[in-house]
Amino acid sequence: MPFANFKVLEKTLTPKQKEMIVTRTTELYVEIYGEQARSNTMVLVEEVADGGWGIGGNVLTLAMLGGEATPTDTSGA
Repeated sequence: MPFANFKVLEKTLTPKQKEMIVTRTTELYVEIYGEQARSNTMVLVEEVADGGWGIGGNVLTLAMLGGEATPTDTSGA
């Protein structure tokens, strides 16, 4: 079973953007493994709390990366 795990900063993607990650990742696996992979492909989009990860021993925050959180559209539209 193909599996992909995306970790993203919380509140930076809308539900539509998360759906796009799932759809495009699934299509990539289908392109590589064939149509039989579609029904078995699992894509997990995990939101990580701001400051909940780091690189090179340094904790990363959205502010350090020069960004702002995008209000998440909870309507799913």
